[in-house]
Formats: sequence, C-alpha cells, structure tokens
Amino acid sequence: MFNLFKSKGMKIDTPVDGRVFNLKEVSDPVFSEKMMGDGFAVEPKNGKICAPVKGTIKSVFPTLHALTLEAEDGLDVLIHIGLDTVELNGDGFSSMIQKGQQVKVGEPLIQVDLAFLAENNKDASVIVVFPEITDKEVMVIVGEKEVGEVAAKLK
Repeated sequence: MFNLFKSKGMKIDTPVDGRVFNLKEVSDPVFSEKMMGDGFAVEPKNGKICAPVKGTIKSVFPTLHALTLEAEDGLDVLIHIGLDTVELNGDGFSSMIQKGQQVKVGEPLIQVDLAFLAENNKDASVIVVFPEITDKEVMVIVGEKEVGEVAAKLK
C-alpha cells in the first residue's frame, strides 16, 4: 500500500491559505505529541477549508470541526479545524460535503467563520494528520502557503 512513498513520496497540499507550521508547535498535546499521527498545522488566513488530496470523504463529524478523507492510494487524512471547537456544536461551521463524496485537490469542504472562533476564544489552527503513518517520514515545508502549494511530503 505504501510502496509509492518509497520511490518518490506523496505530496499533500495545504487545506487552507496561511502559515504552515510543525505539529510540535500546536498547543494541544494530542496533536503536538503526535498521538493522532504525524502531520502539520496551518494558521489560517481565511475560513475556506479545501481538500489537500484527491479522494473520498470517509467521515464528517456532526459538529463539522473535523473530517477524514481517504486518498486514492488508501492513505487516511484527518483534518481537524481549531482546538476545542467541538464545544461549539457546529456553530460557525458550514459543510459543502457528505460522507462517500469524491473530492479533488483544492475542492471546498468546510467553511468556518474565523471571527466567530475568535469571539469564542478558540484557536483556529487547522491540523492535518495521517493516523496510519508510523513508519514513514513526514517532511513539512513551513512558511506562508496558499491552497494548492505543497505543505508536506511523505517519504
């Protein structure tokens, strides 16, 4: 299943425009200590969350703060929007997707109201993790990125 990674790696795009940073900088230890898997985070410039890979929507949490995709090669990708945003019960979020839907890279998935998150004292970091990655290297390219620019590469 991961043979593709050994030869050239798999590129993962950013799901939102903003500053890409390493998971170790995330203030929640569940992510910073990689308990959910390796990956990267983005400090978003806007609330338009897009597909970082081509694949299928595996799940959308009822509160819309998180979703999982299965990439074409079978890799699971978890996108978690904000910290402690589950407490908002979906307020400030709207979905453009449903379970089982096929998506292309850059296709809009979730819209989040960043001002609403700020008003409710929620960290808006968008976290992308690969729950199944335990034996592969995730190389994160930090800095300002736009949707479609490569944020991480799996080797």
